[in-house]
Amino acid sequence: MATDKPLRLIAEDSEDLKIISAAVQDCVIKAENIRFERSQRRFALEINRFRWEDAAHKGKREPKTRVRSLLAFDGVLSVKTRGVSRADPDMVYSLLAVEFEPDQDPPGGIVRLHFAGDGEVELAVEVLDVTLLDSDYEWTTRHTPQHDRRRR
Repeated sequence: MATDKPLRLIAEDSEDLKIISAAVQDCVIKAENIRFERSQRRFALEINRFRWEDAAHKGKREPKTRVRSLLAFDGVLSVKTRGVSRADPDMVYSLLAVEFEPDQDPPGGIVRLHFAGDGEVELAVEVLDVTLLDSDYEWTTRHTPQHDRRRR
């Protein structure tokens, strides 16, 4: 098991978001754990992420643990999806990257979540406000990331 403390990261600009994107690369998400709380303007994903930071610390490329985490975006004005749906709650998606494209008149812009299999979620945000919080729940895994398709 990992010996590092759980991650607690906040992104308020594109450079911060690159760090969070690297940390959540290859995480898996069940469709039922994707939520947009319109009244609170919050888009949240309960994810199972690989602990890349442990793999790098140990000098290994292949991660050995996953941790349950929350990835939340606040100040969300609207959500658009392509190839990502909550219709089948057991569908599993693999997140590849998170990017931010600022508006011509900051601080707002578009956050894009890129998934394996060409899925994408686009969030129009009034300001970049992203949080990644690890829980204490982690486990050893033998599975490596696969980007070729969505799984059940």
